[in-house]
Amino acid sequence: MADVPNGEQGCASPLELFNRIAAQGELVRSLKAGKAPQDEIDSAVQMLLSLKMSYKAAMGEDYKADCPPGNPAPGNNSGLGATEAEEDFVDPWTVQTSSAKGIDYDKLIVRFGSSKIDKELVNRIERAIGQKPHRFLRRGIFFSHRDMNQILDAYENKKPFYLYTGRGPSSEAMHVGHLIPFIFTKWLQDVFNVPLVIQMTDDEKYLWKDLTLDQAYGYAVENAKDIIACGFDINKTFIFSDLDYMGTSPGFYKNVVKIQKHVTFNQVKGIFGFTDSDSIGKISFPAIQAAPSFSNSFPQIFRDKTDVQCLIPCAIDQDPYFRMTRDVAPRIGYPKPALLHSTFFPALQGAQTKMSASDPNSSIFLTDTAKQIKTKVNKHAFSGGRDTVEEHREFGGNCDVDVSFMYLTFFLEDDDRLEQIRKDYTSGAMLTGELKKILIEVLQPLIAEHQARRKEVTDEIVKEFMTPRKLSYDFQEHTLRSARQSENEKGAPRQQTAALPGSSARGPSQSPGFSREHRRWGSRGDHPTPPT
Repeated sequence: MADVPNGEQGCASPLELFNRIAAQGELVRSLKAGKAPQDEIDSAVQMLLSLKMSYKAAMGEDYKADCPPGNPAPGNNSGLGATEAEEDFVDPWTVQTSSAKGIDYDKLIVRFGSSKIDKELVNRIERAIGQKPHRFLRRGIFFSHRDMNQILDAYENKKPFYLYTGRGPSSEAMHVGHLIPFIFTKWLQDVFNVPLVIQMTDDEKYLWKDLTLDQAYGYAVENAKDIIACGFDINKTFIFSDLDYMGTSPGFYKNVVKIQKHVTFNQVKGIFGFTDSDSIGKISFPAIQAAPSFSNSFPQIFRDKTDVQCLIPCAIDQDPYFRMTRDVAPRIGYPKPALLHSTFFPALQGAQTKMSASDPNSSIFLTDTAKQIKTKVNKHAFSGGRDTVEEHREFGGNCDVDVSFMYLTFFLEDDDRLEQIRKDYTSGAMLTGELKKILIEVLQPLIAEHQARRKEVTDEIVKEFMTPRKLSYDFQEHTLRSARQSENEKGAPRQQTAALPGSSARGPSQSPGFSREHRRWGSRGDHPTPPT
């Protein structure tokens, strides 16, 4: 695997970066010439791009092989820093920025046409759920939304909604960045007490990656174990593989076809950048990711109801799929899905790119040992500190670019302690090594506890999560209860209601073939869950 010497590319001089880029470029060429595995080539290319972005951030201009720093390029009369940074680029497959601070999310909100999650909305969520909002909301990690106020209107008026999120299983191993939407989605499921569907897009990874169908499905199952280990309620959660579910669910496939009929080739080219050389599988895939946004794609959960609104927590790079979905929804008679968008989890080497499952040193993986976590943070985490202790004490560090501090904003629950760390590091009272030590002490137990929970996820548990079934949250019964509650609040006499046709005393978790222990997994008190 390609690596950056000492993992300190952010602190390197322009000349050192220039030399590293040259060496990395030679490595990429040799790997391609030697027909190395594609993952290894991709990792080397990603590192090369990261180095070039760091060089541009330092120099204010692109890397040129024949122009070392200090030697102006022929015909280049612009001064250092005169070149304006390129616009951030974000789509479902690529995230690029030239800024060490990462993506400018305020500009992205304007470009995508979404709405900022402001203090007023966070306060409304707090009032609705009656408890402190998740740290991801308090700290702006989930920063943008579409129609979240409609979801709160529904909740406050006792109308049902459901959650939908997903995972593209490109490898067997997941890293901590992959946990962000699932940690938040679990919190949403707990505080709103609603059903959840989780789509594993193994078909997408087969179309985009050099994988066999069996490999893609195998990765989906393995990734599902990590997702289940986040503590989701088995009675309210359905995880499905596209390769497995679409062939057995006419309702799901009918919605896929409806969506396909209402989106033209020109539209998907404009939204996703497809070209005439892309396979028809890629061109048709967006309809598959859109279909879970509509409740009748899951008749075993929602029966034939088409008016149950969907809330989708996801990273902002997935928004193009759901802009398309929201455009189609009213034309096929369905409510538009609402969305909550998260920022990107930075690579250890800096916020210029997302973490990569193909580069072990860009990420803290869920399989890493305590020793590996310590080594990766100490060696590879990009520092916002100064070059010398004396300078750092005098001028302080930069939390805006320091990856260890960024990680703490995701995983350290205590707001007061996080603010004190920020003040100490910014003032120079805390050194980079001390900041990294705090992060290591936060990450090591987090990963160890996740690994312990994952060991308890058996193949039978995965099978039950992935079996199409009625979930315990009954929407028709919920509607009747809400109506009775409203009548009681108005002082109306309570009426006896007959059992619904087709209802059963046996809940969905009591399917035959699974032990009582398995049925209760995910909601037991003795299973720790990620901190909120």
